[in-house]
Amino acid sequence: MAGITLLGLGPGDASQLTREAWEVLSQAGEVWLRTRQHPAVDGLPASLVVHSFDELYETGESFDAVYARIVERVLALGARLDGVIYAVPGHPFVAEATGPKIMEQANQRGLAVRVVEGISFLEPVCSALGMDYFPHSALVDAFELVTRHVPNFPPDAPALVSQVYNRMVASDVKLTLNAVYPDEHQVTLIHAAGTKAQLTEKLPLFEMDRSEHIGLLTVLYVPPLATGSSFEQFQEIIARLRAPDGCPWDQEQTHLSLRQHLLEEAYETLAAIDSGDIAQMREEFGDLLLQIVLNAQIASEEGEFGMADIIKGIHDKIVRRHPHVFGDMAVSGVNEVLQNWEKLKAAERKENKDSSNGLLDGVPLTLPALSQAQEYQSRAARVGFDWPNVDGVLDKIREEIDEVEQAGSPEALADELGDLLFSIVNLIRWKGVEAESTLRAANMRFKRRFGYVEKRAAEQGRPMPELGVDVLEQFWQEAKSRGL
Repeated sequence: MAGITLLGLGPGDASQLTREAWEVLSQAGEVWLRTRQHPAVDGLPASLVVHSFDELYETGESFDAVYARIVERVLALGARLDGVIYAVPGHPFVAEATGPKIMEQANQRGLAVRVVEGISFLEPVCSALGMDYFPHSALVDAFELVTRHVPNFPPDAPALVSQVYNRMVASDVKLTLNAVYPDEHQVTLIHAAGTKAQLTEKLPLFEMDRSEHIGLLTVLYVPPLATGSSFEQFQEIIARLRAPDGCPWDQEQTHLSLRQHLLEEAYETLAAIDSGDIAQMREEFGDLLLQIVLNAQIASEEGEFGMADIIKGIHDKIVRRHPHVFGDMAVSGVNEVLQNWEKLKAAERKENKDSSNGLLDGVPLTLPALSQAQEYQSRAARVGFDWPNVDGVLDKIREEIDEVEQAGSPEALADELGDLLFSIVNLIRWKGVEAESTLRAANMRFKRRFGYVEKRAAEQGRPMPELGVDVLEQFWQEAKSRGL
C-alpha cells in the first residue's frame, strides 16, 4: 500500500529505539535512512535492506538543496505500491528539516503518512545537563544561528543549540553569540548524548570552537544571562508598573504627560554622546528606551497599538528602504543610497496618497533649528538641489555677510542674519559635520574656558569688569593653552 512511514531512530544505539519502531523495522524488507552516520544503524534487524541518502550530501551545493532532493526522493518512493519507510536520527519532527516538509507535501499529494515516534536528542541532553527545559528554553538550530549577526532568542533564557557538527560551525556560532554574551560566559558542549560515548565539556564561550570532541552529535548549552537582560523582561517590568497594583505615578501617565520627559531624555542622551562618557551613554540610552516602552504600554492598554506593531513597522520600513542590503539592487556608494532613499519615500507617499506632502514636510517642526536646517539642506541635496562644489557655499556666505551689513531695518537684519546662519549650516554639512553637535561642543568649550576666566579673576580679588578686557583675554588664552 502506497504511503510514507516517518520513523525516528532515537538519539543513540538501537537499544533506544521505541518498541513500535523496532516492530516496524523487524517486519519491513527495506528502510531508507537520511544518513547512515548514526549509532543505531549497526543494531538494526539483520534482515533489513538498508539504503541511505548519504551520497546526496557529497554532491549537494547546500544543506537546503540536499534536503529538498531527499524530500522529493522520499515522496517518489512513497508513491510506490509498497510505499517507503524513511528513518531519521532522533524524532522525525524535532531538529529534523525533512520530516515537516515530507508531511506537508505528502498531504498535498494525497499520500498517507504514518509517524513512528522516536526519542529526540532533547531527552538525553537534558539528562546530561541535569535540567528541565521548562518553563522556558530556546531551542536553536546552529544553521540558523550562524546566518545571523545577533542571537534570535532572549538572553535571559537558557538555550540549546543543535547541529554544532564541526569546529567551523562552532566558530560561527560563537561569533554570533559574542554579540550578546561575554567571552568568559560559561557554556557546555554535550557530545553524543544518549550513547556510550557521551561527554560533557564546560568551558568559556571563547574556547568552545577549540574542543577536539565536536562531531555530528554535538549540542551546545548556553546558560542564561542575569534576570532582566532581555527586552521581553523589560516590557514585563513596565507593564507591572502600569498594573492595578503597580506605581501610582506610572498609572497616571499618558502620551501627552510623557511628552516632556521624552524630550528631556532625548537631550540628556545627546549630552551623554557629546561627552563621550560610555557609562553615561549606556544609562541615558536606557532612560530613553524606558520612555518608548512606557508609551508603547499605554498604547497597548488603550487598544491603539503594541510593541510588536512598532517593531514590525520599523522592521518592514528598514527592509523596504534598503533594497541594496535585503534585495538585489546595487549601489555605488552613500550618495546613491541617499538618492534612492528619497525615491523610495516619494513612492511610499504616492502609494499612501499623501501627495500633498513634499520632500521637506517629513522633517519635524519641533527639531532644534540647526538640526532642522541641516536636514532640509541634506534632503534637497539628495535630489540635486545643491552647489556643485564648496566654493559656491563659501561665496554664498560672503554674499550673506554683505547683505547683513547693508540691512536697513531691524526686520531685514533679522532676515539676513537668519540667511547667514543657514548658509553657515550648509558649509558645516558640506564638511561632513553635524551642526547641532558642533555648536553644542563650541558651547561647552566656551563654558569651560569662561569658568577658568572666572576662577582666575576671583584669584585677583577684583570683579571681572574692573580687570579689563585685556586681562580677561589673557586668562582666556591661558584656558586654551591648558586644553580647556
